[in-house]
Amino acid sequence: MTRCNAIRVFEPERPWARKPLGVIWAVAICLCGGFLSDSIAAQDLSREQMKGLDEQVQEIKSDVLSIAAELNGLEERLLYPSNTQVAVFVSLDRAEDARLDAVQIAIDGAPVAHHIYSFKELEALQEGGVQRIYTGNISTGNHDIDISVIGKLSNGEDFSANASFSFTKGVEPKLVDVTLADLRAGSTGIRLGEW
Repeated sequence: MTRCNAIRVFEPERPWARKPLGVIWAVAICLCGGFLSDSIAAQDLSREQMKGLDEQVQEIKSDVLSIAAELNGLEERLLYPSNTQVAVFVSLDRAEDARLDAVQIAIDGAPVAHHIYSFKELEALQEGGVQRIYTGNISTGNHDIDISVIGKLSNGEDFSANASFSFTKGVEPKLVDVTLADLRAGSTGIRLGEW
């Protein structure tokens, strides 16, 4: 039989090895806390800078939008001077239950506008909305406007109506309102008004 001698190994003493674990954690937390407080202060500064930049961006956007609105107004006055401007609007009587599919407008025999209505556009008209279908230039004097409408009645039948009217264009801008009401009646369901 062989005999084993146990060998005991001694390591040099390490002072930190005898410290309680809580002290080590406390030192680590203090060190990390210092780094975190610096990081939080940097984030606060960064947030303030970002807030300042965001406010500047919003001011610039507001300025750009107001400039764009002014340019649109200038462009409209340039393209459609008040002494030659005519605008045609389409509205649907609230009591009208027919589905409007399309409207075509001709002034003095020349087609000027044609529009096919989406569901949302038709819904807006049925709730009292008004659509500007045409803006253009015409000379002062007497003019003819032809209106063609197609769609479906509430019972599912197709309908179409055509109407012709005369109007006078003066020196000021002319606003013409085409109101569609009782489209079952055909051309008598189309009325022309002025604003």
